[in-house]
Order: sequence, then C-alpha cells, then structure tokens
Amino acid sequence: MGCSASTVLSISLVNAEEMAQLNATYRGKQGPTNVLSFSQHEGGEGAPNLDLLGDVVICADLAAADAEKLGYTNMEMLVYLLTHGVLHLLGHEHDRPEDSEAMKNRVDELFERLLPLLA
Repeated sequence: MGCSASTVLSISLVNAEEMAQLNATYRGKQGPTNVLSFSQHEGGEGAPNLDLLGDVVICADLAAADAEKLGYTNMEMLVYLLTHGVLHLLGHEHDRPEDSEAMKNRVDELFERLLPLLA
C-alpha cells in the first residue's frame, strides 16, 4: 500500500455507543458507523508522512452484525473494515459514485490478498 515497515497505525475497537459519540463529534452524524479513520496529516500541506499514518476506529458491535449478515467470520470483517479505514488514511474516498466503485474494488482486492493469512 506504499507504506514503510516503520509506519505507525493506531487501531481501536469500540462499542456502538462509543462509535455513535465519535460519529456525532467528528462527522456530525447520528448513530454509529462501522469504521472511522482519523488522519495524522489531514489539513497539512505537501505529501503525507506515511510513517505516522493515523487512527482507525472500528465498531466491534457493527462489525459482528455485518460479519453475520455477509457470511464472514468476525476476524475477516475486522480485517475488511481495517483495510477500508487504512485506504481512507492513504487518501482514498468514496463520496462520488466513480470514487465509491474504485475504493470498493481496491478494498476487495486487498482483502482477497489478506484472506489466506486469516485461515
């Protein structure tokens, strides 16, 4: 993904209540979401410092529900959401339809490469 071996990434698992609070505070949206990313270089000028990437917060409650609905194990769903979150930290977005499809394809591609490691 273009990161060095020394890249620092913080990963937090929270419950639905904590995620709803984060979502309201940082996105102005009500209710929990399954993953949030907080970049350590957002708003800065120039290229991001990939050695200090940022924070990915995953809602364990929603991840478990998503896993059951999609037929994944809990670990597989956590890895899928983590991949999605890291791509956000690397600058990928999905606000526009064309970006959404490209990001989904990239998440799926990376997830498929990681899936054998989870077995």
